[in-house]
Amino acid sequence: MDNLLNKRRAGVLLHISSLPGSDKQGNLGKEAYNFINFLKSAGITVWQTLPLGMPHADGSPYQCLSAHAGNPSLIDIESLVELDWLKPSDQCDECQGSDIFNKSCLIAKVYEGFLDRATQKDKDEFAKFCKDKAFWLNDFALFMALRKLFNQQSWNQWPTPFKERDSKTLKEASTRLAEDIRNIKFEQFVFFKQWMALKAYANAHDVLIFGDIPIFVSYDSADVWANRNVFKLTKDGEMSVVAGVPPDYFSETGQRWGNPHYDWKYLSKNGFKWWIERMETQLEQFDILRIDHFRGLEAAWEIPATEPTAQKGEWVTAPGGALLKAIEKKFGAIPLVAEDLGIITSEVEALRDDFNLPGMKILHFAFGSGPDNPYLPSHYVQNCVVYTGTHDNDTTIGWTQSIHDHERNHAYDYLGKPSIPLHSALIEAALSSVANLAIIPMQDILELGSDARMNVPGTTVGNWKWRFQWPQLSHDQVAHFTHLIALFNRK
Repeated sequence: MDNLLNKRRAGVLLHISSLPGSDKQGNLGKEAYNFINFLKSAGITVWQTLPLGMPHADGSPYQCLSAHAGNPSLIDIESLVELDWLKPSDQCDECQGSDIFNKSCLIAKVYEGFLDRATQKDKDEFAKFCKDKAFWLNDFALFMALRKLFNQQSWNQWPTPFKERDSKTLKEASTRLAEDIRNIKFEQFVFFKQWMALKAYANAHDVLIFGDIPIFVSYDSADVWANRNVFKLTKDGEMSVVAGVPPDYFSETGQRWGNPHYDWKYLSKNGFKWWIERMETQLEQFDILRIDHFRGLEAAWEIPATEPTAQKGEWVTAPGGALLKAIEKKFGAIPLVAEDLGIITSEVEALRDDFNLPGMKILHFAFGSGPDNPYLPSHYVQNCVVYTGTHDNDTTIGWTQSIHDHERNHAYDYLGKPSIPLHSALIEAALSSVANLAIIPMQDILELGSDARMNVPGTTVGNWKWRFQWPQLSHDQVAHFTHLIALFNRK
């Protein structure tokens, strides 16, 4: 593995949408740069985000319209005004303060300003972007234009020639929808231009960007529409089985995600081309990558599409070793983290260890079940990533308020810090552990309760909306966290 993951580091988990600002959600503008300045000043060298893709209506970054495209609602409008690609007066009432950038009136005006006032270097950069990203951008732009034409219906509800990708029909549609297609491509260009500038700023300030790859993709996505052979679908393009996990810590009925499963036989025959292209996109955007639900590369839980919950299903093996070898052959050793939570078997552990991938340790899972609990710090190895909790957990203060007395007593007894609040003891336990990388959610640094939780697995309402504001971050909190980073040699 790349030495990025072999050094003791401290990181913070915060999605871009949770950044402060006057818009309805955070974006890639000045507050993102301010956050990097904060990380640098505190000695924090890793910023972990959630996936950057374009979500569906529920806002989940783990169910996106493309495995490659960025989320346009994260685009910073102010910087477009500063570039003179957009005049302040160009924004109509509908666009003012909007958290959705993908509005035809606005993007068309930005593109007009780009044509009129952008430098030739920027115009050449846009042309190069369209050429370099054509392997996914062409299908995505046409998919989104058609989705708009058909009132945002899922592609399997489109008229048959469009659903089945009839070549003559798509050629005619590409001509008819040329303006929309161009605007969608330009929108992606703007997103990637802003993201790569932010990443460059982070790297220049010794901050690594840690990204997240959902193992599965959404059924209603450009990927499935354009690459049906990659997925287990019927001849009509419908799903006979869907992805999820059986009952576990998070849900008594399991989690029925509803994503299509991969046709690994097809992928194996063509050298995992789709996955290689996906990794290429992600490695450009991030310094470190986590594969969410890594155990699905060894075996995945297949649920009959007719089942309303994830309780009934079966584990079906996957060629994870062959896939990881193909990735390694193409890109060399890359800093890849395995999200190995949930029902983990010896086969999953062997797959992780064969490729020397760091796994994850969650302190919220450590207490109340005895000394052999693998999440207790005494069982850690250096090659792992420790969290107090993740985006799927409650905040640590919320967790301390909800646990049973025997868990709380065990935690205090184990950690040996009865004089400080339990949430503070967990942060210290993470940072003082032997794990090379310790990640603390921003909510825990801010000492926030359950109302600041990012996501409740198995639910679709009220998630992904939490944001912080700078006044919540006190001087004492910054000073204490900075002290702990230095104390436990994570600089």
